[in-house]
Amino acid sequence: MNKEDTPPSSGLPVKTIGHGTRALEEFLSILKSEGVQRVVDVRSIPRSRHNPQFNSDTLRSALGSEGILYTPMLSLGGLRPPLKNSQNGAWKNRSFRGFADYMQTEAFQDAVKELEDMSRNQTIVLLCAETLPWRCHRSLIADALTVRGHRVEEILRKDHRQPHRLTPWAHVEGGRLSYPSVSGSPPEDTTPPA
Repeated sequence: MNKEDTPPSSGLPVKTIGHGTRALEEFLSILKSEGVQRVVDVRSIPRSRHNPQFNSDTLRSALGSEGILYTPMLSLGGLRPPLKNSQNGAWKNRSFRGFADYMQTEAFQDAVKELEDMSRNQTIVLLCAETLPWRCHRSLIADALTVRGHRVEEILRKDHRQPHRLTPWAHVEGGRLSYPSVSGSPPEDTTPPA
């Protein structure tokens, strides 16, 4: 990606977080310390047998008691199968390749536009289950926001966040993001940024 392909940064940063196995109180404390006003849930299945404190109804109630809005966005959920003729062959991981294929659709573009509208006047955080951002499809959503000129910050734990870095094998042309096959593509498992 060339610098001229990246629009200038705009507005409030968009944050991302994975709930993992945190206690709900710890999770809420992190959100409050980050000034989060809205949680945008990008899980395809917004519940957890092992971490029921993050089931959508429980979470909505807990967030509401802290004055934080809760917005589920199934339109940004993962678990999408890759296309047979996928142009995103740099992703060897099927889940990531499937989500990258979905990113080429108007439905995804509309969902990202909705995120942009929400983030204009509010501090929002994208929520998924996986703690490490580079092992979660929310990193691809962060790529899409980054190429649109948004600052994205990945919350790892309380008082520790890092700027999102565009996936090294991302390709941007005419404002469109893809991950075409090239030599040096990532391994089957995703890897953390350098």
